[in-house]
Amino acid sequence: MTMQHSRGRRRAVGPASAPRADEDFSAERPRDPQREARRRRGPFRQITDFAAASGLGQKAGIALAATGLALTVTFPVTGPVMATPEPGQAASSVSAAPQPEVTAEAAAQIDFSRSSVVTQGDPDGKLKQLLGAQSVGSVTRTASAGTLGAPLAQLVTASPFGFRVSPITGGTGDFHRGQDFVAQCGTAVKAAASGTVTFAGWHQFGGGNRVVVDHGNGLETTYNHLSSFNVKVGQTVSRGDVVALSGTTGASTGCHLHFEVQVNGEVVDPMGWL
Repeated sequence: MTMQHSRGRRRAVGPASAPRADEDFSAERPRDPQREARRRRGPFRQITDFAAASGLGQKAGIALAATGLALTVTFPVTGPVMATPEPGQAASSVSAAPQPEVTAEAAAQIDFSRSSVVTQGDPDGKLKQLLGAQSVGSVTRTASAGTLGAPLAQLVTASPFGFRVSPITGGTGDFHRGQDFVAQCGTAVKAAASGTVTFAGWHQFGGGNRVVVDHGNGLETTYNHLSSFNVKVGQTVSRGDVVALSGTTGASTGCHLHFEVQVNGEVVDPMGWL
């Protein structure tokens, strides 16, 4: 049936459409089983899982084994980290690779000391390592360079090591046993490295007031023509300690420091160690 309006437009007239039924949104949506598993795991379990995944568990296990808190350490194998299977979950998605075990006694100790690691900030450690690794007589100049500290604040050579014209006699072929450095009388003379004083006194063969420091394994340094010294035999000194004051005692023609390096009792060029 239709109805005619005054303007000539027709509108269909029929039964009203039935109202739309409200959709049921109460149905439970599917949930991610792994998400549910993570929610059920406590904070401590989540932390341990993260440690295993990042490799921290291995380091922590070693430390615990060393202190006796854990006698068996399990290292996670390298591979994808799989979730622990939950009830009803297929076990095929979990890695079944064997886990190697490392055991340690309760009294076991692990030394994390870095004393063997030497840098420019630890010159005595570098020297000790050098002397301990091989006989001092076989140390090359490349290896020894820079292992001894400067005996003076500034090093200016006055007369080098080796053969020269004697400043005392004027004769040629004089063998200079050390390195002469320019120094006004009374200049502080420093120990070139840590060691023990084995001589402090008058050197009757031209050294005048002389100090000898033993650095171990056949390496010694000597300081000569001193105006005075403030150490005694048996005293332990450290690198950079002031052991004396420069002078011109003994067979000397003026204020300076005569510095020697001895290897197994034989003098060598000090510049190979400075």
